[in-house]
Amino acid sequence: MGLLDGKVALITGASRGIGKAIALKFASEGASIAFTDVKVNEDTLKEIEATGVKARAYTSNAADFADSQATVDKVMEDFGRIDILVNNAGITRDGLMLRMSEQQWDAVISVNLKSAFNFIHAVTPIMARQRGGSIINMSSVVGVSGNAGQCNYSASKAGLIGLAKSIAKEMGPRGIRANCIAPGFIISDMTAALPDDVREAWVKTIPLRRGGTPEEVAKVALFLASDLSSYVSGQVIHCCGAMNC
Repeated sequence: MGLLDGKVALITGASRGIGKAIALKFASEGASIAFTDVKVNEDTLKEIEATGVKARAYTSNAADFADSQATVDKVMEDFGRIDILVNNAGITRDGLMLRMSEQQWDAVISVNLKSAFNFIHAVTPIMARQRGGSIINMSSVVGVSGNAGQCNYSASKAGLIGLAKSIAKEMGPRGIRANCIAPGFIISDMTAALPDDVREAWVKTIPLRRGGTPEEVAKVALFLASDLSSYVSGQVIHCCGAMNC
């Protein structure tokens, strides 16, 4: 018996990285998987299907309100219910405030924060009818502490925290929980592109003296998605090796 048997999980931005790791972890615990991306990775879909669960991939612009609603409608047609929503879609457009363009600001806020609003808006009526559900927003340690050169990204990730806490209060009476994960330095395509000296300096700020893996973030997501966290709502769980404690 898996921790998520009989559940349907919808995960945005899950073709690779943390989103993909969450999809695979949820599938290994019995959840059916619906995942989105602006460009679906068919290899990711095959990996999820290989676990033996029902899986579907949807090409979707999470930053677009109408497109997000249409995607949720398609998921309901294919699966009949949605028990877990993971708002993982995200981008970076880093730069110092003095040089940041309006386009850089708007793009990050739209993809990282508005996308979560779009999908929560579409999914909460479904979860309310089901009298239960778990919403997980993928925030970041910089959403709590801020970071020079990432004011747009930090603001978007801080917004995800406020959004989750508000939804936890609004939808708690309907049995819907909402929480955030705040990853720290996670080994990914994004961090792999950093110069060696930058990565080494970053690792020195982490008490565990290493970066985390997408799979370690996925384990936290599994806790929040499952009944193991049945009385946990409105919280932010840091997955950062004590980087930001």
